[in-house]
Amino acid sequence: MVVMDGIGFRKETEGNAVAHAHTPNLDWLLAHCPWTLLRAHGTAVGLPSDEDMGNSEVGHNAFGAGRCYPQGARLVNEAMESGRIFQSRAWRHLARFCGEHRGTLHFIGLLSDGNVHSHIDHLKLMIRQAAFQEKLPRLRAHILLDGRDVGETSALDYVIPFEAFLKEVSDQAGVDCRIASGGGRMKVTMDRYEADWGMVALGWKTHVAGEGRTFASAEEAIRTWRLEKPGVIDQDLPPFVVADGNGPVGPIRDGDSVIYFNFRGDRAMEICRAFEEDPFDKFERIPRPKVAFAGMMEYDTEAHIPSSYLVEPPSIEHTMGEILCQRGIRQAAISETQKFGHVTYFWNGNRSGKFSDALEEYMEIPSDRVPFEERPWMKSAEITDRVIEAMRSGRFDFIRLNYPNGDMVGHTGVYPAARIGVECVDLSLGRILPVVRETHGVLIVTADHGNAEEMLEIDRKTGQVKVDENGRPKGKTAHTLNPVWFIVYDSRPRSPFKINPGLQEPGLVNVAATCFTLLGLEPPDLYDPSIVVTQ
Repeated sequence: MVVMDGIGFRKETEGNAVAHAHTPNLDWLLAHCPWTLLRAHGTAVGLPSDEDMGNSEVGHNAFGAGRCYPQGARLVNEAMESGRIFQSRAWRHLARFCGEHRGTLHFIGLLSDGNVHSHIDHLKLMIRQAAFQEKLPRLRAHILLDGRDVGETSALDYVIPFEAFLKEVSDQAGVDCRIASGGGRMKVTMDRYEADWGMVALGWKTHVAGEGRTFASAEEAIRTWRLEKPGVIDQDLPPFVVADGNGPVGPIRDGDSVIYFNFRGDRAMEICRAFEEDPFDKFERIPRPKVAFAGMMEYDTEAHIPSSYLVEPPSIEHTMGEILCQRGIRQAAISETQKFGHVTYFWNGNRSGKFSDALEEYMEIPSDRVPFEERPWMKSAEITDRVIEAMRSGRFDFIRLNYPNGDMVGHTGVYPAARIGVECVDLSLGRILPVVRETHGVLIVTADHGNAEEMLEIDRKTGQVKVDENGRPKGKTAHTLNPVWFIVYDSRPRSPFKINPGLQEPGLVNVAATCFTLLGLEPPDLYDPSIVVTQ
């Protein structure tokens, strides 16, 4: 099963790096094999509404779970609306610790309404609760700038109203609410899969120590960086510290409480470990304040990261990997670092480790630490090498892999690079296809969400490309609401399988039962129906 991460389907070709890429192997599969389109966003994958774009975390949860679970944003929304979050043990401890030590309550996270890693409304509700109900005297926000799940240069659209909101709360509640620090999400704090601990170390220096280039406000910092670095997009903005005449306004000190308010786990775990883990050898934590810390959710339910959290995560049980192990199916999971956790941890229902050392093998190819637009091929060749070796070894019944190119290069907003990234995935499919025939196998080609097929901002009402004040098309770095392909290539001359004609609007959750069917196994009753049936 090949997951072409971030490669979705869109019939319009303008701004479509998938349509404009040279993809002879994908074209051949679509011309000669059974295929359909899958829903990969919104309520189909457990998100609050169909206006919510899919993402890699919930997509791989859906692949592995075989049915729909309420996901991050939806769980937090429900906890906020009911007030349950503010009755949680973690929230009560944070408020009490702050009050007893006359400390500051700090919030660290992604400032946008992208609803993939976080939502600004969650932050605002917590600030109101802390100011008006808990009556904490000082609140500080350490903001990570998005430009990836929202417009690539939209930071001020969030920062300016947020500054006004903080002033309003400060005036009405008589508390001191300010932005203390920040930086682009791909520069500080939000590393994942231990690809670059230096990002987290820089985040510690910025948020905790209050060290770095200072500005009078976050708005001033963003405007200054944009002038000094023409063309920079929000996710790549350098870090900044807000200071006044007395110095940095919000370093984290003994007696403070800290909330990491992102709900998605992959880019949350490292900063949580930095606050909680002992011993810790990834970087030197100077200073190391004694604080109360909590994450929005328990990002790793096996390793219990973090130890304190505000909202219970979905409990995903009886995943595909677990049940296949119970039935004796030998499995391999392969990707490079950027998506290795997706074909393992997220696939397994937010669970670290294997279900069976005897039946499973996880293969990680270390990702390059360079901007993705500079090497849009990423590790597609090396992933393919390992996949072909695994196929020919005869050691596995089911191999799952992820090519990150469409997603990671698509997020850069660099159109030529994204097109090359898609072509590299297609080239890899071309290498895999003859080995599928050689080993008498079955190949699934699909994706977890769209991205590279829509790299310009589209007006949903008119269908036209949006333009900036200079009349230039607006680039898009976010995921999309588009469906993804699901293609089945059976190397046997007379395949017994066809697309299930009775399945209306299939989604990613239907893939698990499909894998069981293609393996000649009866899918579990609790799974959503298979996309294929026997002819």
